[in-house]
Formats: sequence, structure tokens, C-alpha cells
Amino acid sequence: MNTYRLLIRRIAAVQLLLLLLGCSMHSYAQDSIPVKPKWKFSLRDSLDHAIDFSDWMINANGFIPVPYIITEPALGFGGAIAPILMHKHEQPSYKPGEKRLAPIRPDITGGLAFYTDSKSWGAGLFRSGTIVKWRLSYKVFAGYASLNMNYYKTLPLVGEVKYGTNTKSIPAFLRVQRQIGYSNWSAGLQYFFVKTTAKLTDHLLPDSLFHPKEFKNISSIPGVLVEFDNRDNIFTPNKGTKIHVDGNFSYNVFGSDMEYTHLNGFVYQYIPIGRREKWVCGLRGDFQQVIGDIPFYFKPSIDLRGIPKGRYQGKTNALIETEQRWNVFSRWSAVFFTGVGKAFDEYDQFGDAPWSYNYGTGFRYLLARKFKLYMGADIARGPEQWGFYIQFGSAWLK
Repeated sequence: MNTYRLLIRRIAAVQLLLLLLGCSMHSYAQDSIPVKPKWKFSLRDSLDHAIDFSDWMINANGFIPVPYIITEPALGFGGAIAPILMHKHEQPSYKPGEKRLAPIRPDITGGLAFYTDSKSWGAGLFRSGTIVKWRLSYKVFAGYASLNMNYYKTLPLVGEVKYGTNTKSIPAFLRVQRQIGYSNWSAGLQYFFVKTTAKLTDHLLPDSLFHPKEFKNISSIPGVLVEFDNRDNIFTPNKGTKIHVDGNFSYNVFGSDMEYTHLNGFVYQYIPIGRREKWVCGLRGDFQQVIGDIPFYFKPSIDLRGIPKGRYQGKTNALIETEQRWNVFSRWSAVFFTGVGKAFDEYDQFGDAPWSYNYGTGFRYLLARKFKLYMGADIARGPEQWGFYIQFGSAWLK
């Protein structure tokens, strides 16, 4: 995913993660937890009496105003708020031995607003729902964003030059996805539209180095996707695999000003080690390829903790990362991670392109035991700087 779209998707992914949390909470409440006529407010777990948000979440009655801290180095420090509303579906009944579909998640409607100290800000609305009789799930997002970010160009004789930009965009996203039979596979269609106005906030580079349509651009991008997901948990997985492949097509015939194809594939693998999943080995691979001319703010960049978004860009982008989570005691875990990747425009540039790397550590606390949801923080080092991240669930959000 290109740099600017990746930022929008990560912001939306935080919201989506929170929304899915709400979905799972209500599904769990309906399927597994007896309904009580009265509920006493408590932030203590019924088993170990530790601080735990499970019961509060389950009894939120469909409304959850969720705050979030933004610590992405490319955007700066800031905050977001995501209020959520939900409507539950009745779960189908099955005869003994009959094949069962995945649980039907509630329809959810959410909002999102964020602001950071780089004067980047945005707002949006999100809807996720299910058409039960067709086994279709859908996701819709629309919003507005004004982002102030730095990008980099390598010029002959001069070398690498940093330049600041402001991009104002109106993005809209639609995805329709259908489960394939009773398997963990699904397939679907998606559509991304964004109207973007960009400008340089400093004058280190002349406008002639950019495509004129990069500064005022309409992107109309249909796409297709295939996905496999058998993870035991969407928040902090302990085992399972997620495989995702999508292709997105920006062409004049679809209404786009610039023509290119964007391909993306990624794999997450979680392997429990030892008794009671004392150690969890996480592995991640991600590959992106752009064919054609893509705006600089959509160009893929290395997505590793410790590296600001947009710092290392290229039409071809590949990385691997591992995260090791050690469940130290009770609800507390330590994480250790490292990764490496390359971004380049042409394959003959692979040898000259620098390796981008990261390493770091962090901690997690089991915030909601009934959903296996951990929250914590990471500190990471990239090739040039340190980064600090608040983590809600998994650090791998795509």
C-alpha cells in the first residue's frame, strides 16, 4: 500500500480494530455469557481480580467512545476519538452435526477524528455490516484528511533531499467480501476513491521535478482480493495464519488522472511455543509492486516500527519482520522485534538500494482477558531515529 493510503488505512485500521472489538464483544456476550438483569460497574476481573475491561466492554450497551493516542513519527504526537454504535444480529440455530458458518457480527457505525502536533488532522465515518442470507460482509469508509509530512527524493549530483508537503484529501473506501463455502478463505471486490490536493510546504525542490497531476489528483481505483485467515484471535493472535493478496487498478477508464497498477501481498504466521503458549513467535512478510506512474504520496514505503511512513519509498517494496512475545507472568508480556526491507523503483537498483532495518522491544498487558486483547507500548530504532508507539492489539494492522 502506498505511503499516504497506508497512513489513512492505519488510522482507519485503528478504528476498525476498535470496531471489531465491539463486534466480538457483543458476539461473545450473546453466545457465551449469560445475560444478567442488572450489572454492577467493575474494572476488576472475576478470576484474578486484576484490572480488566472485559465486563465493562460487554455491558457497554452498544456504545463505546474509544480514545487513542497517535505516536507515528511521520505524523507527530496526537490523539483520536472513535465513538461506536452497534446493532446485533440473531445467530442462526444448527442441528447436531450440521456445518456451521462463522458467527454473524453486529452491524456497526463509527466515527473518527484525530489531530497531531504537526497540524495534521482528519475526520471520517465508518460502517461495517453483514447481509446474512448472502454471507456477505461489507465495509465502508469516507472522510477528510489534511496531512503534513516529509518525503525524500534522490537527485543526481545532489543526493537525497528532504521536502515537506501538505496533502488534503477526501477518501472513500468500499469493500465487499464473501466467505468461500465453510472454509477460512474469502474473496471480494474493493473500491478506493480519493480527491487529493497537494503542495510543497518548503521550496527546496522545484515543481518541475513532479508530475503536474500529483498536485491535483483524482484516483478512482477498483480492486480484487483473496484472503485466508484462521488466526485464533484478531486482536493479539497466539496461533494461526493470515494470507492476503489484492490488486488495485488506477486507470483513466475508471476515472483516475494517473495510470498504474498496485499489487500487495502479505502473510502473518503465529507459532505458539511451550506449554500454555508461554512464547509466541510471530512472522511477517510483505511485498508491494507498482506498475506505472503513481503520485509520490501514494508510493509504497517501508512499514516497520522505528521508520517514519514515507521515509524509504519505491515502486517495489519488500520486507520481513519477526515479533517474539514472551508471556512473563500473570497478565504481563515482553515483546522483542526486528525486521529488514528494501524499497527501490527498478529491479536493477536492488543492489544499490539500502537495507532498511528496525529493532526494538516493548511490553503488553492483558487488558481484556475474555477477548485475549493486549495493550502496551513499543520503543523501536530504525536506521536514523527512535520511535515510540502505543499498541492496541497487534502491531500488524493490515
